[in-house]
Amino acid sequence: MSHAEREREPHHADRTPGYDEPIDRHEALGGLAAYLIGLGLATLLTIVAFFIARTTLVWQPSIPVALSVLAIAQMGVHLVFFLHITTGPDNVNNIMALAFGVLIVFLVIVGSLWIMAHMSHNMMPMDQIMQMQR
Repeated sequence: MSHAEREREPHHADRTPGYDEPIDRHEALGGLAAYLIGLGLATLLTIVAFFIARTTLVWQPSIPVALSVLAIAQMGVHLVFFLHITTGPDNVNNIMALAFGVLIVFLVIVGSLWIMAHMSHNMMPMDQIMQMQR
């Protein structure tokens, strides 16, 4: 948008990004195809996770690891195909927000585990609790 156009429209900053950029049919079909690919991958990963959890064909101790890997893959599919978070230069803020969210979740999980471990360690033995109740 040129300087003259901005002066004619005082509220040009109030428009959504991409307002003056019409989307052609080919671009719209490409976006729809990306969503359908994401839907297919997410569905496939979900079906595989249910299969691994219910089958006896997989070595039992490896099931939690396999489900964790599938969950991380599922998150990746959602981030790329549905939230459109990529490593491009225009997505730096999205990546920083995602990293901050992951940090907060990590802190909550680690803090909860730390509190539970120390609570268990600092609790009174059961025989002393039983004596107090008499």
